[in-house]
Amino acid sequence: MGFFGTIFGFFGFGFGISMGLAIGYYLFIYVQPSVVEDPEIKPLVDEDSEDIQRMFPEIPLWIKNPDFDRVDWLNKLVEYMWPYLEKAICKTARTIAKPIIDEQIPQYKIDAVEFEELTLGSLPPTFQGMKVYETEEKELIMEIAVKWAGNPNVTVAVKKFGFKATIQVLDLQVFLLPRITLKPLVPSFPCFANIYVSLMEKPHVDFGLKLVGADLMSIPVLYKFVQELIKDQVANMYLWPKTLEIQVIDPMKAMKKPIGILNAKVIRAMKLKKKDLLGASDPYVQLTLTEDKLTSKKTTVKHKNLNPEWNEEFSLVVKDPETQALEFEVFDWEQVGKHDKMGMNMIPLKGLQPEEPKVFTLELLKNMNPKDAQNEKSRGQIIMELTYKPFRKEELAKTFERAQTVQKPPEGTPPGGGLLVVIIHEAQDVEGKYHTNPHVRLIFKGEERRTKIIKKNRDPRWEEEFQFLVDEPPTNDKIHVEVVSTSSRSLLRQKESLGYANISLADVVANNRINERHHLIDSKNGRIQIELQWRAS
Repeated sequence: MGFFGTIFGFFGFGFGISMGLAIGYYLFIYVQPSVVEDPEIKPLVDEDSEDIQRMFPEIPLWIKNPDFDRVDWLNKLVEYMWPYLEKAICKTARTIAKPIIDEQIPQYKIDAVEFEELTLGSLPPTFQGMKVYETEEKELIMEIAVKWAGNPNVTVAVKKFGFKATIQVLDLQVFLLPRITLKPLVPSFPCFANIYVSLMEKPHVDFGLKLVGADLMSIPVLYKFVQELIKDQVANMYLWPKTLEIQVIDPMKAMKKPIGILNAKVIRAMKLKKKDLLGASDPYVQLTLTEDKLTSKKTTVKHKNLNPEWNEEFSLVVKDPETQALEFEVFDWEQVGKHDKMGMNMIPLKGLQPEEPKVFTLELLKNMNPKDAQNEKSRGQIIMELTYKPFRKEELAKTFERAQTVQKPPEGTPPGGGLLVVIIHEAQDVEGKYHTNPHVRLIFKGEERRTKIIKKNRDPRWEEEFQFLVDEPPTNDKIHVEVVSTSSRSLLRQKESLGYANISLADVVANNRINERHHLIDSKNGRIQIELQWRAS
């Protein structure tokens, strides 16, 4: 009876299950409840945050967080450009991946790893929101919520001992929140030197993986292991504060930072032609570096002398010795009226050997036009000695560290002195009573520098840099900064002060670099952002 009981029990169990499923399906489809309660409907504003998160797990960040902006325009742009972006990204990925793979495969004793297919599919990533941070530095910081449920086809062939295994990656899903920092901002296209990328949280990554036609990700244990392994590896490399740094352009070339000192010695001039009707001329020499906004250097005036001897030395800041040149002009000093030009010439810095003094004896010309016939006329000669002293490479590299500390200059800086750098960034809420065409006046130790004029703007941005070579640290000095508005239409009120600030330099001498906003005196709400750097010898 035991054997037959087991057989009948088995058939009874199977029959019962089948009948139960059939009756359940019939009741579910054909039997309708007689009493149906209307669902309770409440506005979203009455729901708490947990309920909303549970109902709408895919709410974009620009809805949940007011700091994030909606970027539909960016999604439209990427969607339109995706067929071209996809090809460009794949080409770049192949180029980047090849040397990395070639470097890694020898330790695994693999013959070759090759991409048989590499496409990102027809579905572009979408941006769920963007947040932009404001700082006082030369940088742009933004966080972008990225979601990509794509249909890529990435097929990799691994070869070893004459055999080939093909691995295919498909159905990729990536959700991540990267922080992208563009810095430093520079006045050369694309207007930033480096890109820094960090992940603010662990990314979500999901994909299919096939090996020789078999879906490996269908194995539960392997699926979870691969998922967690990828998340951990990516997080270990790029989770904030760790960053991926990509250099776009050389920041030293883009920002035209000082890279050396030119020592120029004006020795003497010979056989100058007199400009005065009565008596000899009163010559002096004016020195200027091309592509520079610094004020010119001037020698003393030698009265009534057509063969003057100066033996005076000057130090000028060099930013690009390949393109810059020293331009010098000889003038006849006049007590009243405009000074007469006696001649000029130019010496390119490209021909100078570092640390090697070189003496030049040059003819004075009317101008630098080689086709001008008046340059054939004799105007005298001038003798000069030039020495170019570049900054040390290690000092240049340190200039662009994250702290952006300003390092000491090399020889050529006055003993005990240094270089004071003043960068005028921008101003806010400056407004004149009669006109608002602001520019900035800097006055330091009697020297005055000016920015360009920006017309009809209450929030001007200049981004202009000025340098002062000083003989000693300006610990007890102040720099006068004044925002001035000028107008050629108003004859009675051509100039109008929009506010000023007297900034003590003791802090910048102690800290090497300060970047702050200053409230303007005699201005209702005006502020100006100024960066100070001190490079001491």
